Parts: sequence; structure tokens; C-alpha cells
Amino acid sequence: MLDIVLYQPEIPPNTGNIIRLCANTGYGLHLIQPLGFELDDKRARRAGLDYHEMARVEVYAQLQDYLEARRPSRVLGITTKGQRFYHDVSFAPGDALLFGPETRGLPPEVLEALPPAHRLRIPMRPGSRSMNLSNAVAVLVYESWRQLQFSGSQ
Repeated sequence: MLDIVLYQPEIPPNTGNIIRLCANTGYGLHLIQPLGFELDDKRARRAGLDYHEMARVEVYAQLQDYLEARRPSRVLGITTKGQRFYHDVSFAPGDALLFGPETRGLPPEVLEALPPAHRLRIPMRPGSRSMNLSNAVAVLVYESWRQLQFSGSQ
């Protein structure tokens, strides 16, 4: 499966929704500090319902700690600044999908560390600024899982 990496997430219900998504798909969730909330925040728990115990969630002090611990084969940053659409990528087990904080996206130094071909975007109408984080994660999770023939599903 793939890893979902949230870089400094800020909004508890988004992370709760993503925890539920990961529990239902088998994807791992990796959170990079600082978080804009406590993991036991009631809003995050409410959004994740009773799925918290079913999801693999790990927290790291910084992105480099995640990279050293997990050693993903590829890190694919999801950004409105990407030139390549997510659906043009062939996803593979061991990939990491990296998402930035809700209010500002991935910082320039993180994006610049990724090859341009690893900066992906979701198509939107002209003038749109961004999508909700949990919706964007769901789009990428289901496309990548579809490509992996829904491995591990019933």
C-alpha cells in the first residue's frame, strides 16, 4: 500500500476523515509536526468515528524523520503548483503521497526538494484556489488504489 503523509495538518476534522479513509483502505497515515491540534481532539475523533483503532497513524517531529523511518520509493507532492496531473502517474506500492497544511499548502523548500515530475495536481476550474484536504486525499487514494486493483479489498 501507499503512505499518506500530512505535513503540519491544521484542521482536526480533516485529519479525522483521513484516518477513517485510511482504516477503510489499508493506507498508512503519517503526520508531520507541528499539528494544529491534539490527536485526541474531540473534533478529530468525531470525524474518524470509531476507526482510530483500525488505522495505522504515526507522528514524526519532522519530514526527514518520516523519510528515514519509512524510506518511501517515491514521494509525490500534491500541490496546486504541480504541472503534472495525478491521473497521469502510475502509482506503486511504496509510494508516499505528501499533502501540505490546509491554509498554505506545501512550503517552497519541500516542493523544491521534489523532482518536478513528482509534483502532482488535481484538475480544477480556473480561478479555484484549492480543494478540501480530506477530499483531495480521497481523490488520490482511490485513484492509486484503483491502479493497484483495490489490493486487500473485499
